[in-house]
Amino acid sequence: MPTGSSVTATTSDPGEDERDLTPWQAPRGWTPRRAPVVSTGSAARFAERTARHRRLLRDRALLVGGATIVLLGLTWLLLASPVFALRPEAVTVEVEGTGTTVDPAAVHAVVAGQQGTPLPRLDTVALRRAVLEVPGVRAVTIVRVWPHGVDLHVVARDPVAAVPADGSGFVLVDQDGVAVGRTDVAPEGLPVISVPLDGDPRAMTAVLVVLEQIPADLAAQVAGVAASNRDTVTLSLRDGVTVEWGSAEQSTLKAKVLSTLRAAPSSAGVKVYDVSAPTLPITRS
Repeated sequence: MPTGSSVTATTSDPGEDERDLTPWQAPRGWTPRRAPVVSTGSAARFAERTARHRRLLRDRALLVGGATIVLLGLTWLLLASPVFALRPEAVTVEVEGTGTTVDPAAVHAVVAGQQGTPLPRLDTVALRRAVLEVPGVRAVTIVRVWPHGVDLHVVARDPVAAVPADGSGFVLVDQDGVAVGRTDVAPEGLPVISVPLDGDPRAMTAVLVVLEQIPADLAAQVAGVAASNRDTVTLSLRDGVTVEWGSAEQSTLKAKVLSTLRAAPSSAGVKVYDVSAPTLPITRS
């Protein structure tokens, strides 16, 4: 290098003094984000959805309102209108038994008190209690008959025996021991019970149970029944034979034993049959 001459080396920072003018290139597969596009028909679609929702609410309201009106109409028709009201001419009363102790007119009078009541509101439980208060009624079944009537099946308290009254005459009692009538003379065909009405109730119950359980052919032969207590029931037959029955237990077996004994040739002339112990019967002339 020549003397006296100097060379100044100048360095420059490309980052400061030079600009990279190379154009930017997007990476492969990159898609530029697009600005959202507002459709001109979105407002119309929103309005349509709103109108459809309003129509749905309106239809539901109309459906609920219509159903409510129909329900209220049916309720009025069944519970308040005269369409299904009870009419006396549509009431039938059937009496089971001889009917001598039940007056059907008295039963009709009780039911007539419910005239005009719609059948769905008819209190059959209360009506049954009222009919049971009619003299001679033992049981009753009530069935609604649409649109205006009811059917009543009444079981009468038919007398099964006559009990001598304190003064004179006889009190007629049913199978439950309930007095159902009074007469001066014991009715033909009814046995006379020699147990006071104010006596031992268990004795009366035993007698009535025996009369209920014995066969019909034997019951037709019984002229009288006596008992001092529930274990000493005695039957007096119409041909003069006495049957010592004992308690009401094993009445079916006792009736079979009695029938067999009476049919045996060896029982000719026997006046007393003791079947109180049916497996060890005793006969006495």
